[in-house]
Amino acid sequence: MESEERKQKYNEYVKRITPDNKLFTDVFNAFWIGGIICLMGQIWVAIFTYFGMNKEDAAAWTTLVLILESVILTGLNIYPKIAKKGGAGCLVPITGFANGVVAPAIEFKAEGQIFGVGAKIFTIAGPVILYGIFSSWIVGVIYMILQAAGIL
Repeated sequence: MESEERKQKYNEYVKRITPDNKLFTDVFNAFWIGGIICLMGQIWVAIFTYFGMNKEDAAAWTTLVLILESVILTGLNIYPKIAKKGGAGCLVPITGFANGVVAPAIEFKAEGQIFGVGAKIFTIAGPVILYGIFSSWIVGVIYMILQAAGIL
């Protein structure tokens, strides 16, 4: 009997704290907020090309500026608020990756430069970097084998 009452209380607790997901609203917010981030990127590309850069250099500088903007907004605790509203629209672009690298470092800066910032800066981005490099290595080896076999 006590077990059933306990389960019921637990289910009520879970229902009370579980956020109410509204699929259309979440998708819409991800779309327009992610769109604004991409629009900012296009504006930076246009500015850089207007001042004489070629497209490749403008794209590289745009990436750097977007990362810088994300780092600054994360440090000011603004990007997490935007990401909470925008969801995947903020997490997928390069700004989300920069936020993922910087946020743990900021959170643990009180621990010091080595055990705080240095140890925690790649806790979220580390696996992405690791498996990105590893998978690109695997693809490179496969490509090399296919080239040696005359397939490519």
